[in-house]
Amino acid sequence: MMTSADPAQAGISRYLNIDGLRFHYVTWGKEGAPVLLCLHGLRSYGRTFQPLAASLSQDFQVLALDQRGRGETDWDPAGQYYTRRYAEDMEKFVELLELESLHMLGHSMGGINALVYSLANGRRLRSLILEDCGPGASRNSPGATRIDAELRGTPTTFPDWDAARRFWRSIRPDVTEAAIDSRVAHSMRETAAGIGWIHDQAGIAAARLAPAEPMPDLWPCVEQLHCPTLLLRGSKSDYLSQETLVRMRKANHHIEGVEIEGAGHYIHDDQPERFNAAVGGFLHQNAG
Repeated sequence: MMTSADPAQAGISRYLNIDGLRFHYVTWGKEGAPVLLCLHGLRSYGRTFQPLAASLSQDFQVLALDQRGRGETDWDPAGQYYTRRYAEDMEKFVELLELESLHMLGHSMGGINALVYSLANGRRLRSLILEDCGPGASRNSPGATRIDAELRGTPTTFPDWDAARRFWRSIRPDVTEAAIDSRVAHSMRETAAGIGWIHDQAGIAAARLAPAEPMPDLWPCVEQLHCPTLLLRGSKSDYLSQETLVRMRKANHHIEGVEIEGAGHYIHDDQPERFNAAVGGFLHQNAG
């Protein structure tokens, strides 16, 4: 099993309670610096943003939240893995940390959650970064179909760490070796039955494949954005289409659209240097 290579860049783990669940988040950088809150995707975890955080830690305080059911955050016994609930968690998280203003970044599901959060809390946002997500993409795209198939076909356990690593590589052929190391280290653990998942695989799959709540309409969220917004699309993405990117830009002049060459849906794992450069440049332009 591979673990984070550089403890100095691993960040500091912190915990707090929201509605009876213990939430985990990681911090990098100095307190008092402008805050960037990072929100991961469907089966990910806060430390997926460690390379970005390391690149920003001199000028920003980076917080990466393990959303409910992922990473070191508690699983939800009621299986409430829905956008409305994630947005409520974020509201309470921001209030508990007494963050009057912050920058926010979200990948895929995390970007959807950030958009919904912004609808009622836009006054707090200094800027918003959306990584390969937009209205309709989570249900009506080839990437959404691929993700559903992955959830249906994901084994519960693996016989050893090599098998677990091969699985991740089979469904993420374009991400870097460092990204595979991270996924193995932070999404899997050894159990009596074999190598299993840290996140609530069954609960997350059930909420995605047989949802009890509809996905909210994201166009009102897009249209009401008043902060500088960077929309990143992987040039090879099967999730966010070029047409949706163009339509989002037309819907709101605060949105800047950028395509990252050589990346698919998982931009920060496919092209980390290009991703970090785009995010860092945008944040430094809007840090004041």
